Amino acid sequence: MSDTIFGKIARGELPAELVHEDDRALAFRDVNPQAPTHILVIPRQAIAKLSECTPADNELVGHLIQVANQVARQEGLDDYRLVVNNGAGAGQTVFHLHIHVLGGRPLGWPPG
Repeated sequence: MSDTIFGKIARGELPAELVHEDDRALAFRDVNPQAPTHILVIPRQAIAKLSECTPADNELVGHLIQVANQVARQEGLDDYRLVVNNGAGAGQTVFHLHIHVLGGRPLGWPPG
């Protein structure tokens, strides 16, 4: 598993406010929220970024999206945004695949 902050959270070495946990994924509140609801969904498996996924990861990526939808419902969100940044130029700062679940306020477009 990667030695990023998210890898350490996945291994239980660092605390996080978990909202979901299963054998393939974790979801936890972002410590620097960009919206009233800001949850990160990560795989337990170390994948640095979305572009490194292979067809063998299709089921896992689908599971991450389902977890994101589930936690959005748990949080009472009808409208929300899922964001995956791929690479530093796109704003990725932690190189462990993660999905941002953002909601709780109107989200403008285009982002960034």
